Amino acid sequence: MENIKVFSCSESADKFTKEVCENLGIEVGQISRMKFKNDNTFIQLLETVREKDVYLIQSTTPPVNERVMELLIAVDAAKRASAKRITVILPYFMYSRSDKKDQPRVPITAKLMAELIEAAGTNRVISCDLHNPAIQAYFNINCDRLSAQNLLQAYFKEKNFKNLVIVATDAGSSKKAYKYSKFFNCPIAMIDKRREGNDDRAIASTIIGDVKGKTALIFDDEVDTAGSMLEAANILKEFGAKEIYAGCTHGVLSGPAIERIKSSPLKELVITNTIPLPKEKEIPQIKVLSIAPLFAEAIKRLNENKPMGDLFGLFV
Repeated sequence: MENIKVFSCSESADKFTKEVCENLGIEVGQISRMKFKNDNTFIQLLETVREKDVYLIQSTTPPVNERVMELLIAVDAAKRASAKRITVILPYFMYSRSDKKDQPRVPITAKLMAELIEAAGTNRVISCDLHNPAIQAYFNINCDRLSAQNLLQAYFKEKNFKNLVIVATDAGSSKKAYKYSKFFNCPIAMIDKRREGNDDRAIASTIIGDVKGKTALIFDDEVDTAGSMLEAANILKEFGAKEIYAGCTHGVLSGPAIERIKSSPLKELVITNTIPLPKEKEIPQIKVLSIAPLFAEAIKRLNENKPMGDLFGLFV
């Protein structure tokens, strides 16, 4: 690889960036990050990037809005330092769940984020398992969407489960669950959710399919407060599932998530490190897989002008 520089935009992204660079066999780019007494953020690249292929990695740990400003300022710094190409790496895309106008007088914040990142001077964006694949179309620049699908499948395949069933947590996730069931060559079940009265919250009421005495495996793109995951695990246990596992790309794990997982029948929740897992949230039920090698391979291929199609891990 030639003329490549990889920088971490925040302290929370340092570990992921270091792992990416180790996989690439290069040093992490030197960068200075600080705040003035008036709370203004200052970022300076401490090495030349003139005519370099620059990659800026940013996590979206709280405070998210501060992470956004760090990223935009870093992009502007690289642009004004005459970088040849600036690629933003967002393992977890901020505001990705605000992806549509589903209520009166609300924003589409994911679209706003795309416009800000592009306006700052970014030439390309790489993210992973977007909450809505349509977010790619919010950009007028290239946006590559990697997937943790192969990583999660490989992990669970090694467990060599007997009598496995893939579970869709609702009708919307049934298509994805069906594709996973094809990979594992096993049946599929679906949790039926109904709404009661004027309450907007859907309640899991029954299981469509057979889970009794089987190992149930749930896949999702992210786990936030773990309310839906807890509800799914409880009803699977009620209907006789022998063991319950879950896999997701993004472990947001906000609010009561950790306590809910601790008290749930889940034997294991497998996540990737697209979002750093703090020490205080580490529990035996949570297993973290590193997706940094996949991002490193994407950077390598872009730098060498090689195809990236087989990295996307998209269902076919």
